Amino acid sequence: MAQADDSHLGARSEAGPQAVTAEPGGRLGRFIRNLEYVRKWLLLGMVIGVAAGLGAIVFYVALKHTADFLLGYVAGYHLPTPHGEGDSLGSSDYRRPWALPLVTTAGAWVSAIIVAKLAPEASGHGTDSAIEAVHTDPRHIRSRVVLVKIVASALTIGSGGSGGREGPTAQISAGFASMVTRRLHLSDADGRILVSLGVGAGIGSIFGAPLGGAVLPASIIYRDDFDYRMLYPGFVTSATAFAVFGSAIGFDPMFGYVDAEYRFENAGPLLWFVLLGVLAASAGYTYARIFYGVGKLTERLPGGSVLWPTVGGLLVGFIGLAIPQVLSSGYGWVQLATTKQTLMTIPLWIVLALPLAKIVATSLSIGTGGSGGIFGPGIVIGAFVGAATWRLGDLLHLPGIPSGPGIFVVVGMMACFGSVAHAPLAVLIMVAEMTGSFSVVPGAIIAVGVASLLMYHTKVSIYRSQRLNRETAEAERLAAAATKRG
Repeated sequence: MAQADDSHLGARSEAGPQAVTAEPGGRLGRFIRNLEYVRKWLLLGMVIGVAAGLGAIVFYVALKHTADFLLGYVAGYHLPTPHGEGDSLGSSDYRRPWALPLVTTAGAWVSAIIVAKLAPEASGHGTDSAIEAVHTDPRHIRSRVVLVKIVASALTIGSGGSGGREGPTAQISAGFASMVTRRLHLSDADGRILVSLGVGAGIGSIFGAPLGGAVLPASIIYRDDFDYRMLYPGFVTSATAFAVFGSAIGFDPMFGYVDAEYRFENAGPLLWFVLLGVLAASAGYTYARIFYGVGKLTERLPGGSVLWPTVGGLLVGFIGLAIPQVLSSGYGWVQLATTKQTLMTIPLWIVLALPLAKIVATSLSIGTGGSGGIFGPGIVIGAFVGAATWRLGDLLHLPGIPSGPGIFVVVGMMACFGSVAHAPLAVLIMVAEMTGSFSVVPGAIIAVGVASLLMYHTKVSIYRSQRLNRETAEAERLAAAATKRG
């Protein structure tokens, strides 16, 4: 709880019995706390939305220039980019292959040093830290985390480390929401909502998915619950963040308008989406287990918080020489997988191996303590689960296989990360916005439903800070308060 400045109180008390104590949060804090629900969340939502949009812009630009310099200029390799970022095919080969492991190692090393020295809580993927703050203390995210996360994640991902850019933007906007909660002396309940909104707005803005970003805070905080109270504030915050980010970067869907049309003329082809749901759940389960398995292993080994991210960067560099698709975020490769013409240019063995290779690379880059997100890699993993399924079905001329891979790629993204994040509705909406492909919903409902049902029974989640539901989270807070009083 914020405390008034002691020297100020002393000076006021010398004035005599008429002295008054400065109110926590000041006049602005009191004004906002006394607003009725709709006006309060309209105001707070717009403030956090602007901050989330600006934070996403800063990180997007920092990451782009870092990648252009480290991977493009130093290593001589340019990544392919999705439709919303130029739709480039990237380099066909490495000009200086010997430089790639050096770049990935150096980027991971400098990033790890910055995090270890300035803000250890900025390590890892960021979203988990924000979710933990929601459940424990929405005021405790330090302001310096915002700047450290921007720099460290830009270095990790920009040097080729396998990570997503949504985790950093989520932690950046959640950090600002935490600061607002402290400064305005908001209640714990309002602070929890505010930090949750920061997570959703940060992810939704940088992915260009405002509706998904609005629904995400209601579902990502709990494993088996949906907090409807987040929806109105979520719409305000996410729409504002999207408007700010889009004004600078553009409003086109990240992957353009993917050709994912598929006409169901009989029930037979629906079995493909059942299979896709099973495969996506398997990939999501493997992702979570390997990611946290690598994290536990490196925590037990000697060497500290700088050595293992650096070693991970070196190993990712060597993997990238054989499979360049594992480098950085990988969104451009998802774009290439959405059409038959470009997917066929990727060797079949890489398409089949990429889901596991991306899991391993992300675990080495972020699971060891590097800074970056895990949402984006989950999208890439799911996309290539769908692409691999389509390639094999097309190769074997199996009945019911669509003429192009678009629908399998899009549904694979939805089912894989939607299930392992225990946020199927939010991720389904978000991917549909990113690809302009709401027509995939009939097949997606089947695949996402099957994947989520299977994942529910495993009790595995990519976000370990999620609580089971609102009741268990509240019981935990009451028990912590009772222990503190005792």
